[in-house]
Amino acid sequence: MTLNDLGWNKKFQKAFDGLSLGNCVPARLIRDNKITYGALFVDQEGDVCEREVLMSGKVYHEAATDAELPAVGDWIALELAKDEDGENMIRARLPRQTCFSRKLPGKSTMEQVIAANVTVVVVVTDAGSDFNPRRMERYFTLIRRSGSKAVVLVNKSDLFTDEQNQEAAEMIRDLSEDVDVYITSAAENEGLEVLRKYLEPGISVTLVGSSGVGKSTLVNQLLGEDFQWTSDVNELTGKGRHTTTARELILLDEGGILIDNPGMREIQMWTDEQTLRESFLDVEELAAQCKFHDCKHGNDKGCAIREAVESGELDAGRYESYLKLDEEIEELERRQKKLRQLSVRRAKRDHRIKARNLADRIDLEKDQDPEWR
Repeated sequence: MTLNDLGWNKKFQKAFDGLSLGNCVPARLIRDNKITYGALFVDQEGDVCEREVLMSGKVYHEAATDAELPAVGDWIALELAKDEDGENMIRARLPRQTCFSRKLPGKSTMEQVIAANVTVVVVVTDAGSDFNPRRMERYFTLIRRSGSKAVVLVNKSDLFTDEQNQEAAEMIRDLSEDVDVYITSAAENEGLEVLRKYLEPGISVTLVGSSGVGKSTLVNQLLGEDFQWTSDVNELTGKGRHTTTARELILLDEGGILIDNPGMREIQMWTDEQTLRESFLDVEELAAQCKFHDCKHGNDKGCAIREAVESGELDAGRYESYLKLDEEIEELERRQKKLRQLSVRRAKRDHRIKARNLADRIDLEKDQDPEWR
């Protein structure tokens, strides 16, 4: 077993060497226990070892946001304890090569890291109540920004007709030509070979999707054991009553790394305007055909988008989704700008307070020191 089997590569090695931390070894975080982390590294004998590790104060204080703190999938510089009673410390987090994240739910302006350094993001859905093209568009936009490959599994095919499954798969393919889409049934052990082909040695894959779409069953099938407990399926909703409750990186025996995630109810945007445009190239190409460059895409004369929606060339729901995502990104950028301005004002205020305190202290020292009189 080598570091490459854990996802290590030349870019990580270069970053690690640049730290010049001779007392540390490369390690990958597999679990976030809130206070501690679980980490894997390869010892001198070539064996994969797991240790419980702590984050150093330096790493914590150097992180400008929570998203910059170590997360599952991250590579770190780990200082191993010299004895059994000592603590294993994270001395640095290596730069991420990919990062799949979303905006924290609610009115927050903060980023939430879902999985770091993953090559493939697999979105699991079904052809029933979970199927939602608009949510898929959100996933695809975030995956594009992350730098990862997008794959979709239309799972639980045994619960729906072949026509339903095929229709759902085709609708997803129409949303993005860069996405690989497959119809699977984890419960029937059908179609899992398509997932296994992405799980090559050193390749990291993460599973995301709503609760109850079969992610835990997929993990169990891949591992050949009940790694994640699942209960009976609800006959009305077609959903399981239990799914993953915490993110965890799993090293597979046949090669490949899998990161399982809890179900995600909200897929809020954490991206930029350029990525959104790239995810909706069909809309952008139509907008370029409008008669006037400042077209509002409403009742403007010569609006190519309005004409495409009316003729059925452009799905009205997709265009509405584009507008909504654009508004979300604009609102996020507005709040971030306001937060930056507030931070600058606070920094200036703190600087003035420190300057006044220093001046007062100097004046006091002058009054107390006879040499200044």
